[in-house]
Amino acid sequence: MKINIGIDENDRKEIVAGLAVLLADTYTLYLKTHNYHWNVTGPMFQGLHTLFETQYNELALAVDLIAERIRALGEFAPGSYREFARLTSIKEAEGHLKAEEMIKDLVQGQEAIAKTARSIVPVADKSSDEPTLDLLTQRMQVHEKNAWMLRSLIG
Repeated sequence: MKINIGIDENDRKEIVAGLAVLLADTYTLYLKTHNYHWNVTGPMFQGLHTLFETQYNELALAVDLIAERIRALGEFAPGSYREFARLTSIKEAEGHLKAEEMIKDLVQGQEAIAKTARSIVPVADKSSDEPTLDLLTQRMQVHEKNAWMLRSLIG
């Protein structure tokens, strides 16, 4: 059945394309953060282990919200490692990083997601897509705060 929610079809598809990248970025950062939670070592272990767990749990909830928005817009959400790898702007971590390198890498990931979310705002705004704008605003707020908190750990 054709979707008719008051958003131009081309704009809706452009919004969905942006949300697919946001979903891929979010899932990739989720996986990376979970990896770092498992593998962090050193004097900051306990604090980072707990912080990373808080952040990956939040990211796990976010992927569902983003995917469900894509579905509400009438398209299928990407959901495989292959699709995420093709869409994401976040590079996978290679090797075993030291705690401070993990923190710096996660800052870059948090900032990348904030930028991805921000890039979707113009078309969502032009289309009066308030639900997507609300989701994007929430995501930017979370990722900008997380980046600040992580940066604060290393000065």
